[in-house]
Amino acid sequence: MCKWDKFISCAISVGTILLGANFAFAQSQTPSVKYPGIGRHATIAEVAAWDIDVRPDFKGLPKGSGSVAKGQEIWEAKCASCHGTFGDSNEIFTPIAGGTTKEDIKTGRVASLNDMKQPQRTTLMKVATVSTLWDYIYRAMPWNAPRSLTPDDTYALVAFTLSLGDIVPDDFVLSNNNIADIKMPNRNGMTTKHGLWSVDGKPDVNGNACMNNCVPFVQIGSTLPDFARNAHENIADQNRMYGPYRGADTTKPPLKQLPVSAGTGVTPSVNTPSLASKGPAALFKSENCSACHASNTKLVGPSITDVANKYKGQSDAQDKLMAKVKSGGAGVWGAIPMPPQAQLSDEDRRALVTWMLSEGK
Repeated sequence: MCKWDKFISCAISVGTILLGANFAFAQSQTPSVKYPGIGRHATIAEVAAWDIDVRPDFKGLPKGSGSVAKGQEIWEAKCASCHGTFGDSNEIFTPIAGGTTKEDIKTGRVASLNDMKQPQRTTLMKVATVSTLWDYIYRAMPWNAPRSLTPDDTYALVAFTLSLGDIVPDDFVLSNNNIADIKMPNRNGMTTKHGLWSVDGKPDVNGNACMNNCVPFVQIGSTLPDFARNAHENIADQNRMYGPYRGADTTKPPLKQLPVSAGTGVTPSVNTPSLASKGPAALFKSENCSACHASNTKLVGPSITDVANKYKGQSDAQDKLMAKVKSGGAGVWGAIPMPPQAQLSDEDRRALVTWMLSEGK
């Protein structure tokens, strides 16, 4: 039996809660005080749409599941063109899988990270938390259509990625219920006991400022061991869009000084002279166009056939495409940008565009 004084106390408490809720709602609808009539508070639905990150403790992880088999189907349709069928491609991005062993899974430390002869650090070698894989794939992949994967798709892709490193068996089904049981090969390779994570922690670098008898100049640089220089075959035959120079012939010793075109300040492709006289097909290959453009199949960018059909009959197609090749850009064929090819001569650029407009004939 409820006593009257307790009833009054309960009624006051409920009234206070309701009043507070109404006040909070009124605040959420009130425009900015500093700038009257401008802006509003984000709604709960709007905040939820952006609040999709997944933490290492799996807070924010949605419910769902996906099998390795389903992940392989999605991988081959949306991921293999950039990462390779088995996640080991180095043509467009660095490899996803490789470099880990069953012993690494037991110890939680990837031994090959300390091996100077390890030619490539893959994703599964470095990532310490499985939540990182899930979060990044869900938010940012596929590269040309981020946020297009469902939670179940993401579980399936993560399961397939883990299977590539023999972290889970081929018949594994990953879900929000068992993801915390996954043991990443490098789970013990990450530390948070330093200043990058905690203001009270020690710095993650060590060094002392020189105060006496200091040298006037220190050359800072990096070197690549001879045995690793051609570890992934000749870079001149591959897709290397960014860096100090493009098209380095890794079958030969490195150049002591990079050549620069007189008066332009533009560094040309190393060991890649004008090939217009040798034919546009050779030019297409030497400038790594084939890394993104296939003959009649969409790769990263449109096929040669698609380009020819799109500009067929346009009188200004030649000049338009020459300018496009020179300056690069995105938007015509999607969001993936084509890097500028300013190092090409006008002669090479014209030969290449003419050849593409004729469908490579």
